[in-house]
Amino acid sequence: MFYSTSTRRQFLHTAAAVGGIAATHSLISVTPASAQAPAKVGMQLGWLASNGILGEVVAQQKGFFAEEGIALEVTPGGPNIDGVGGVASGAQTLGQTSSSPSVMLARSAGIPIKAFAAGYQKHPFTYFSLAKEPIREPKDLIGKTIATQPTAFILLRALLAKNGISEDQVTMVNMGSDMNQLMTGQAHAVTGWLTNTNALKVIGADRVDMMLWDTGIQLYANVYFTTDKVLTETPDVLEKFVRGAARGWGYAKEHPEEAVDMLVAAYPNLDRQSELEAVGPVLGFSFGDTTKAHGWGAMTRENWQAQVDTYASLGQFKEATPTVDDVMTLAILDATSDIRKQVG
Repeated sequence: MFYSTSTRRQFLHTAAAVGGIAATHSLISVTPASAQAPAKVGMQLGWLASNGILGEVVAQQKGFFAEEGIALEVTPGGPNIDGVGGVASGAQTLGQTSSSPSVMLARSAGIPIKAFAAGYQKHPFTYFSLAKEPIREPKDLIGKTIATQPTAFILLRALLAKNGISEDQVTMVNMGSDMNQLMTGQAHAVTGWLTNTNALKVIGADRVDMMLWDTGIQLYANVYFTTDKVLTETPDVLEKFVRGAARGWGYAKEHPEEAVDMLVAAYPNLDRQSELEAVGPVLGFSFGDTTKAHGWGAMTRENWQAQVDTYASLGQFKEATPTVDDVMTLAILDATSDIRKQVG
């Protein structure tokens, strides 16, 4: 799922509210570790807890974070929670957002956050069609009705622009919460994440997939971000987090069923059988050729530059167009390359 980013004014309002609460209760997001106590780290999710934090759950349960010297507390997001604002205000140490454009749009609005790792090397966002009228490549979209989430219209526009297709050649309609518009013939394709195995069951064996990544729009998913302040003042805390998370994801890769059991134990609202079906795709997006070469969590300046250029060309930055150095840093990845490459 994709989320719109708060304007600077909305952010300042949220930050003031959250910051005021933090000040009143003397809360701080990072407490320096002592010989007796680990550093306390708050992680804000962009949405509800799911298999997107499988590695973090494993790292907690296996004691990897504790061994690295941090105590992680995960705060789920939701429809009425501004995850970016919570991190930017200092109430949380770091956050995880579903898609990389959220960081770019926030930075353009003057919010001082920056990505430091990418959980999914390829974004799972996909266009789903049926074999009787398959959409296998961008040109197949011409003359078709495509149902997508309101916040993902920009992705379809970017896809069309990237592939030289005029927007008036495709009919774009709002998508509901499920895949029914495809099954009832109201749309030739619907969109969602390949990791959402439950939602995809309704389509069945006749499903045809076209990943957004394969059309030339190569976004990162499950992006870890923090503030400039944290990056400057306590980079060691982020390094400890990345080492622990990398170890957790590496363990999940080698022991997927055990990892699912840990996830469901931590979040009983999740269905074990569904998570067992999803763990393969989740790990597939977390590990691949890029991680073999550069380790878990890897990302590149070139990819981020391409994303910035695409969004700038579509007029998505209402204020200043951010630079690559505004939206991402490789410093934390470089400092943790040893352990990340071991599990990549």
